[in-house]
Amino acid sequence: MGATVSVSTPAYAANLLSNPGFETGTLSPWTCSAGSVVSTPVHSGGHALAGAASSSDNAQCTQTVAVLPNTVYSLTGWVRGNYVYLGIVGGASTWTPSAAAYTQLTVNFTTTAAQTSVQVFTHGWYGQGTYYADDISLDGPGGSSVPGTPGTPTIGTVTDTSIALSWAAASGTVTGYRVYEGGTLVTTVTGTSATISGLTKCTSHSYTVAAYNSVGESAKSAGASATTTGCTTVPPVPSGLNVTATTVNSISLGWTAAAGATGYRVYEGTSLVTTVTGTTATIGSLGACSSHSYSLSAYNSNGESAKSAAVSGTTTGCSTGLPRHALIGYLHASFANGSGYMKMADVPDAWDIINLAFGEPTSVTSGDIRFQLCPASECPGVETEAQFIAAIRAKQAAGKKVLLSIGGQNGQVQLTTTGARDTFVSSVSAIIDRYGLDGLDVDFEGHSLTLNAGDNNVASPTTPVIVNLISALRTLKSRYGSGFVLTMAPETFFVQLGYQFYGGNCGGCDRRAGAYLPVIYALRNDITVLHVQDYNSGPIMGLDNQYHTMGGADFHIAMTDMLAASFPVAGTGFTFPALREDQIAFGTPAAVSAGNGFTSPAAIHQALDCLVRGTNCGGYTLRGGTSPALRGLMTWSINWDRYYGWEFMNSHEPYLNSLP
Repeated sequence: MGATVSVSTPAYAANLLSNPGFETGTLSPWTCSAGSVVSTPVHSGGHALAGAASSSDNAQCTQTVAVLPNTVYSLTGWVRGNYVYLGIVGGASTWTPSAAAYTQLTVNFTTTAAQTSVQVFTHGWYGQGTYYADDISLDGPGGSSVPGTPGTPTIGTVTDTSIALSWAAASGTVTGYRVYEGGTLVTTVTGTSATISGLTKCTSHSYTVAAYNSVGESAKSAGASATTTGCTTVPPVPSGLNVTATTVNSISLGWTAAAGATGYRVYEGTSLVTTVTGTTATIGSLGACSSHSYSLSAYNSNGESAKSAAVSGTTTGCSTGLPRHALIGYLHASFANGSGYMKMADVPDAWDIINLAFGEPTSVTSGDIRFQLCPASECPGVETEAQFIAAIRAKQAAGKKVLLSIGGQNGQVQLTTTGARDTFVSSVSAIIDRYGLDGLDVDFEGHSLTLNAGDNNVASPTTPVIVNLISALRTLKSRYGSGFVLTMAPETFFVQLGYQFYGGNCGGCDRRAGAYLPVIYALRNDITVLHVQDYNSGPIMGLDNQYHTMGGADFHIAMTDMLAASFPVAGTGFTFPALREDQIAFGTPAAVSAGNGFTSPAAIHQALDCLVRGTNCGGYTLRGGTSPALRGLMTWSINWDRYYGWEFMNSHEPYLNSLP
């Protein structure tokens, strides 16, 4: 009798996915854009995944696992909802258009000859509502991969010549651990601790740890710092204290390490608020929209240094009084041109911020800013000052913000001395108080801001016109409080061009390149709206390393994305951080006569769709993601818009209101 042999695909009882049914009550190690763990409805157990798909997010969740090449795998999962997908990123997938109850989806696939990992995904679809997923399984033999990242090292015993470290083990297959100081490997161990010896007394060191196996090395852990003992002097005053982040109830600080310091003490006034051993601290339990000033000292066993100069920050949560998406325009208040004069009372209510153009200096370097209504000889029919002020009050009663705009094309302002700085503060305050204005718009153009040669630190500039402007604006913000509206209207030359050229370090380029960046960075927690002028500009390189030209949606998308994504500043080693979505707008001429770079309403709507919704982006990929809270649009000018029959206002104010 002959034997019968049956061949079948082997099944593996072990699910390669971690937390497949979300029974830990958390998403980890899944990575989700809009996911949460719920207790109902579930397929089995006590938990399931809920993916809150929206008009701008399909709520994708992914998990990466190690696999073997040329191997058959089976992916299954139970899903519920409209348009739910299950699959492998870059590979096979399946979906159900509608599942009122939990329905099983299955995807069978074979890995390629060189494939060692797959990324499993599940997601819903845009605008189709929340979906649910549970009991997701990847059946097949497991592979080897690079280990996970070890835990942040903990400092143990410190002596004159050694520092002991320990850390949490990395996930996955681990052969050993490598300890680094900066980019230098200092020791390799098989366990989760090490003692670094042969050090010099009273020296500071910072270490990271990476795990490795035969496949490769993990990412490095976060760093841990310590100073060897044996110091005989008090450490110097720490330098570089700055506010790095703010939330509604916290302010984060960072600084440069002080040689020989064991730790650092953070003070608010004379009160000690926290003590840390590293070079960062977060002060929590603060009130929303509250201002605080902090100084810093370093200490060791020999004593405490003097305190550093204080830095100030304000928690978020301040009410700007602005709509989610605002229409911002300039009113020719002090002069007339081809567009004609317009009374404040005649400005339509669609304009949320009205910038009075312009306050100008008595001379370039005086700092003495003056503002007066357009004279009747130039502007027949101009209102009286009393009527002008009454109209401002009416606008404010309707929820509008009226600001003094300083500078413009002809108003060069160079605060070269502290005397000019102080005159600037006092003269601007006098104008704000006289007219009862809501704040200030900084529209410095031309040669107002230039970086001195060698001024290469965006976070700590040394050029007087930069330093004095920062100080003046901080003083004004402090004087008028959290409700003070601060906006800026730099040209692309002074902001986005800094990605390619920075005036402080480029010998062959214009020293004005990127000169607004240190001002914006220093005031990043105080700026209400930054609306860069996307007009009167040459081609500017974006984060895709392509040149973009004004006049179309692409220019607005690429330039605005730089502010939402962050970008490295050329030749400095400094990354200019992203601004909050609600701080970002962009500017465009109201009409063809208002400036070079006029953009049609349809193209502006395309740019807004891309930036806010992530759709209609053309060939550009957003690096900073979508910005649903993008503040809105600025234009030069309200007068020109009226001259051309209110095309800008009538096209864009309803469109802004329709955005999410």
